[in-house]
Amino acid sequence: MNWDEFAHWGKYISDWAADYHKTLGDRPVRAQTQPGEIGALLPTTPPESGEAMDTIMADFERIVMPGITHWQHPRFFAYFPANAAPPSMLAEMLVTTIAAQCMLWQTSPAATEIEQVMIDWLRAALGLPTHYTGVIQDSASSATLSAVLTMRERATGFSGNADGLNNKGNLRIYCSDQVHSSIDRACWVAGIGQANLVKIPTKGDRHSIDDIALRQAIAADRAEGHIPAGIIGITGGTGIGASDNLGPLLQVAKDEDLYTHLDAAWAGSAMICPEFRNDFWADVGRFDSIVFNPHKWLGAQFDCSVQFLADPTAQLNTLKIEPEYLKTSGDAVTNFSEWTIPLGRRFRALKIWFLIRSYGLEGLRQRIRNHVAWANELCESIRAIDGFEIVTDPILSLFSFRCPGSDADQQRLVDALNDDGRIYLTQGSFQGRKIIRFSVGQFDTTREDVMMAADVIQDVWKRIS
Repeated sequence: MNWDEFAHWGKYISDWAADYHKTLGDRPVRAQTQPGEIGALLPTTPPESGEAMDTIMADFERIVMPGITHWQHPRFFAYFPANAAPPSMLAEMLVTTIAAQCMLWQTSPAATEIEQVMIDWLRAALGLPTHYTGVIQDSASSATLSAVLTMRERATGFSGNADGLNNKGNLRIYCSDQVHSSIDRACWVAGIGQANLVKIPTKGDRHSIDDIALRQAIAADRAEGHIPAGIIGITGGTGIGASDNLGPLLQVAKDEDLYTHLDAAWAGSAMICPEFRNDFWADVGRFDSIVFNPHKWLGAQFDCSVQFLADPTAQLNTLKIEPEYLKTSGDAVTNFSEWTIPLGRRFRALKIWFLIRSYGLEGLRQRIRNHVAWANELCESIRAIDGFEIVTDPILSLFSFRCPGSDADQQRLVDALNDDGRIYLTQGSFQGRKIIRFSVGQFDTTREDVMMAADVIQDVWKRIS
């Protein structure tokens, strides 16, 4: 392909993208294909000669699109969103065109310096204290792993990387029983092990970690010769939106001299709205590490996860490795590859810059406020359906419910809804029972899209019951 052809197909794909988004509401939300169906349409061997782009695009429409679940669909209510606001998508097009590898300041000064400013913009937008700095990661999983590795190194006197974990004792990480599975995986990868991730029961309407039980667990572990290393809190857990009461958790951490990390991957975006901070964000400025995902609810194209650090020294001492070929001469600069596990880095800050400048914080706030209000309104509509039960009331824009019947009936309804295609939901589990989750957060959803869900749920339930 030459650059004239590139320009032609770039315009074609841009027009295709606009039409795709404008007509998304007419498509079923979840892919309606069966396992193996897409793969069977592909040749078993690669072509020996190049093919024309119009042939490739025709196959894209014929093979790929039927197998896509449409995450940007206005009635995507499953999981949490992975949003893609148009300005963010345009920024990604530019990043893809430039194709810079932004591992060091000198490999793309603009990428590093814009990232530093965007971190500070977001810090201010979320109401965090001025001492926080940070780094853009690919996902909350990577940020959490970075924090767990830092907990490990801090607890071993920063000797684990050099010596390994043999003879270091059992390092213990503490969290509630509502955390995301990425915390489990971080403990696996860090060599701490599942058995040393201590999950504490929750209490109260927000399903917060029981700080008394937390303190008792740490004391019991110390008495048995284990080594407490850190505490992970949550604001807006994936299952039901569980949110820890941060002050008591942080007091335990202070008393026990433990490193703290807050997983606010989804709900952190809502903290740009000052009215939510008293309930979900009080005392947040005392955490050592905080992660939130602009790619979930704020509108940034996936992937884009921001990790704030009260003091980056401990994480740098954990992750920094500087062979001669990566050293930067001259004035002191920030090399963000030393702050993260991957060496290679994309120019993720550009889409944040485009996004915030295009909508302004107030425009982004209004979307989040709408989603919260509509989720509460829909919750009451589902509560009114005969035999339906609201299991967990809305926490921000996430709630859960059950239809009449057994756990198998819950899954049957979820499957039927997703096969119907008008909306997309997922199941979950809470207190030993299967639940149906409902999360409002797709960037361009409307009240009409959200409220339509009650009619669809009632319609499908009547059909299958």
